[in-house]
Amino acid sequence: MGKKYARQITVALAGNPNVGKSTLFNALTGMRQHTGNWPGKTVGIAQGSKVSGNTLYRFVDLPGTYSLRGSSEDERLAAQYITANEADCTVVVCDGSCLERTLILALQILSVTSRAVVCVNLMDEANRKGIYVDGVALAEYLGVPVVLTSAGDKAGLRRLLATVSYVCEAAPEQHGKWEDPICSAAEIAMECVRRRVGAQRENKWERLLVSRRWGIPILLSLLLLIVWLTVWGANYPSMVLQSALDWGYGHLSRWLGWLPTWLTGILLDGAYATSARVLAVMLPPMGIFFPLFTILEDVGYLPRMAFLLDGKMQRCGGCGKQALTLCMGLGCNAVGITGCRIIDSPRERLLAILTNAMVPCNGRFPALILLGTLFFSGAGGALAVAGSVVLGVLGAMVCSGLLSKTALRHEISAFVMEMPPFRKPRFGQILVRSLIDRTLVIGARALKVAAPAGALLWLMGRWDLLGKLAGFLQPAGALLGLSGVILVGFLMALPANELFIPVVLMLLTDSRNLGETLNAGQVLLNAGWTWQMCICTMVFCVFHWPCATSIMTVWKETGSIKKTAAAVILPTAVGTGLCGILNLVFRIFG
Repeated sequence: MGKKYARQITVALAGNPNVGKSTLFNALTGMRQHTGNWPGKTVGIAQGSKVSGNTLYRFVDLPGTYSLRGSSEDERLAAQYITANEADCTVVVCDGSCLERTLILALQILSVTSRAVVCVNLMDEANRKGIYVDGVALAEYLGVPVVLTSAGDKAGLRRLLATVSYVCEAAPEQHGKWEDPICSAAEIAMECVRRRVGAQRENKWERLLVSRRWGIPILLSLLLLIVWLTVWGANYPSMVLQSALDWGYGHLSRWLGWLPTWLTGILLDGAYATSARVLAVMLPPMGIFFPLFTILEDVGYLPRMAFLLDGKMQRCGGCGKQALTLCMGLGCNAVGITGCRIIDSPRERLLAILTNAMVPCNGRFPALILLGTLFFSGAGGALAVAGSVVLGVLGAMVCSGLLSKTALRHEISAFVMEMPPFRKPRFGQILVRSLIDRTLVIGARALKVAAPAGALLWLMGRWDLLGKLAGFLQPAGALLGLSGVILVGFLMALPANELFIPVVLMLLTDSRNLGETLNAGQVLLNAGWTWQMCICTMVFCVFHWPCATSIMTVWKETGSIKKTAAAVILPTAVGTGLCGILNLVFRIFG
C-alpha cells in the first residue's frame, strides 16, 4: 500500500514555449516524473510529483501554447485541459524578460479558470538584461497571486508551492474577464516592468546569425562541424566499446560452454554478437551528436535555423520546422520522425515524416565512411561522405515538393515560431536530455530488434540461406550497379543500419560470426568491388527503406499502415531509380 497524504493537489503548468516551463517542472519534480500520451493521441504529456509536508503535489506539464484558440493538436488539447478545470490549480508560467508577450496567454487562462497562480519565471535572465518586474503591482492588476522564480537556480520554488497550497485551500475563487488581452497585457506590462537605461541594445550576434548574407554559411558550418566531430570523435570510443563487448563475449563463451553448440551459436554468435556490433557502432556517435545538437537547442539557435530555412522549405511545400527534423534525423531518423510533432500542419507533418529517412542517420555513417574512403582517399573521401549528406537533404526537399503538388496538395500554412533569447547552455540538463532521453532510449529500441535479428541471421547463415538469397537477388542487384550480396546486406540490416557492412563481410568471407573483426576495405577489394559499385552502394545507402525502429516510429506517429508503407516505399523507389540511372551511365561511358 502506498503512503497516504493529508492532501493531494493536482497542478497544471501552462505557458508559452520557451518560458522555462519544462525547467520549472523538472526542478519541482526531480526524477519523480514520467511521460505518456493523451488517450488516442500522439501528443506527449509529462507528469510528476512533489511531496511537501503532508501534501502530495501532482504536476501536469502541458504542451507550450500561444493561445487557448490554437490550431495544432497539442495546443487544442492543452486548451481543453485548462478550460475543463481538471486541475486543482493552474500555474501560468510567464517570461520575466518579455512579460508583455507572455501575459496575453495568462489573461486568457485567468478568464476561464477559477484557481490560478501566475509564475514569472526566468528572472535571472531578466536581471541580467536590466529588467525589473514589480510582482506586488502585477498581482494587484491580475487579481491572483504572483510568484517570481528562476527555475534554473531553483529560486522561488518553495514560495510557489506555498502559494499553490494557499490558493487551493483558503483563497476565494477568481474569475477575471479581459475584453482585449493584447491591449490589457501591454498596459499591465507598462505599469509593472521597469528597464535599466541602455539595457535594450540590439544584439549584434542576433543580426549576424539571421542575416541573409551570413546566416546560411554559419548554419552549414555548424552542421558540418557537428557531423565531423561525430564521425571523428566516435572512432576511438567505438573501438573501446567493441573491445569491451568482445571481452564479454569471451567470458560468456567459457561460462556457457556446457550448452549445445547450436544454442551457444544462436545466443552468442547471433544475438550477442549482433547486439554488440549495433551498440559499438551506434552509441558513441549518438553520445556525441545528441549533446552537440542539444546545445544548439538549449542556447536558442534552432528557432533561428528554422527561420533561415523556412523560405527554402516553403518552396518544397514544407516549412522551417521540417528543416529541424531533418537535422535531428542526422543523429537518428526515429528521433527526427518523433520530432515532427512540432509541425502544426498535419499535411506538412506527414511530408516531414515520409521524407525524414532520406537523411543518413549515424547508423549509416560507418558504411558511407568506409565506402567513401575506399577509392577516394584524403579530402576526396570526406567530400564523398559530405556529398552523401547533401544528396539526402536534396532528395528529401525534392520529394517534399513533388508530394506537395500531387498526393499531398494543399495550401501552405503560415509559419509561426518564437525567437527565444539566447541563453547559457545548461550542461546538466543537456546531458540528461541527450544521453538518457535520446541516446539510451533509441539504443534500447534498437536492441529490441537487433538481438532477435542476430539470432535469425546466425540460423540463416548456418543453413546457407543468405548465400542462396544473394544468388537469387544477383540479377536485380546487377541492374542497379550493386550485387546480390549488397542487397542481402541491406535487407538483413533492417533491424539496424549498422549491420550492413558486417553482413556483407560475413557473406564475402563465409563467416558465421557477425562480430568477427576483419579488414573490411581489403575484403571488399578482394571481392572485386569497383569505384562505380561503391558510388551506387553509397547512393542506395542514403535512399532505401528505413530501419525497423524508424518504421515502428512512423506507425506509432501516424497510426496508419498506408502511411507507414509509403514511408518505406518512397525512399526505396528514389534509391532504385537513381542507382539504375547511375549504372546505365557508367555502362555507356565505360
